[in-house]
Amino acid sequence: MKKGLEQFMTPFRMIISSYIFSMFLFSFLLWLPVSQQPGTNLSYLEALFTSVSAVSVTGLTMINVSESLSYTGVFFLALAMQIGGIGIMSLGTFVWMLLGRKINLSQRLVIMVDQNQYQFSGMVRLLRGILLLALGIELVGALILGTYFLQYFETAGQAYYQGAFAALSAFTNSGFDVTGQSLIPFANDYYVQFIVILLIFAGAIGFPVLIELREYFLGKHRGFTFSLFTKVTVTTYFLVFLAGVAGIWVLEGNSYYDGMAWHQQFFYSVFNSATARSGGLSTMDVSEFTLPTLLFMSMLMIIGASPSSVGGGIRTTTLAVMFLTIRSFALGKSDVKVFGRELHPEDKQKAFIVISFFLAGLFTSIILISAFEQGNNNIALVDIIFEASSAFGTCGLSTGVTPDLTSGSQILLMLMMFIGRVGILVFLFSVKRKETQSYYKYPTERMIIG
Repeated sequence: MKKGLEQFMTPFRMIISSYIFSMFLFSFLLWLPVSQQPGTNLSYLEALFTSVSAVSVTGLTMINVSESLSYTGVFFLALAMQIGGIGIMSLGTFVWMLLGRKINLSQRLVIMVDQNQYQFSGMVRLLRGILLLALGIELVGALILGTYFLQYFETAGQAYYQGAFAALSAFTNSGFDVTGQSLIPFANDYYVQFIVILLIFAGAIGFPVLIELREYFLGKHRGFTFSLFTKVTVTTYFLVFLAGVAGIWVLEGNSYYDGMAWHQQFFYSVFNSATARSGGLSTMDVSEFTLPTLLFMSMLMIIGASPSSVGGGIRTTTLAVMFLTIRSFALGKSDVKVFGRELHPEDKQKAFIVISFFLAGLFTSIILISAFEQGNNNIALVDIIFEASSAFGTCGLSTGVTPDLTSGSQILLMLMMFIGRVGILVFLFSVKRKETQSYYKYPTERMIIG
């Protein structure tokens, strides 16, 4: 019986089960009266939706956190965001290490899968580096923002409380806030926006990239060179970011930005490009943007962050591999080369699978939500597209329609947030059967494509 269970619980299914357990656990914790403000009576669906959104570090919510949750509830919410951001298996293994227990081979394998790594060795060292970097960045961000917030809040406790939560929310790209208005109160404070953008970048760029940057600046290894992953990830991430800034600025130049000073237009564009990738925080009501901009930002949310980060979406490397493959095909080349290296054929196949599954799932969800919301005149098609893209990309930006959706649509959004957080490949690998060796092959025949 035990052997059969071990065979069934593959590392992929272990990760899936851990996230599901955590989401239900925090839903019950948030549903407790002690977690709610006096006079608040959250339904279990609201508590579950908030829990799923926090563990998946998305930020879509049916409630106003500052008005609905007590300090105890905010603590549970922050804990769910932290666990979801760093990774359930990673934090669980860290606790195991603190208890003085050894990390066996099966646990190392689960960490490898949870962090999207290919090499089996060095998992514990990688985990230690991730935790120290994440907690260190969050602490520095909390101190900087908390100290700066002393001018905004009456007491130091309130200032550092707001600063700590904002830093956690920005780094984990979870998009929650305890101001009740996201970052709209700081729409004209470019210092706060700059710090938050840096924290969003740090969380979304990928933990392996942060670790390599730390090793480079500390100079521990002579002749240190960045990995292909880091080169492709950083290049793609910031090219898409710059394209987002330019796109939003151009699309809204004669609309929402009309009459604004250039620096206001610039910072609105910069912040929205950064947060649309996975951050979920906002300095304005995004529903005031025009239709082209909302669709453009939906595309940014679909692209998302980098692999092995706190963000979702198809991820930057998937976009890069897709673009490079198309470019090579157009040039009549069968191989794909970048930065003096040649991509593995399996990586090209994975990129195609991720994009295909993501787009198929996204369009299916848009159709289903549209069906659920028939007769709801408050929900436009662009709202559904934006909401679905935000959920699947684990971004958290919203035009404000989340509480107005039917229960069927909200449950579907929870499923999308869940798949977006665990990752499409992990989700697909968790449902596949055990591989069996094929002892024969059929004759090969060409297929007309395109």
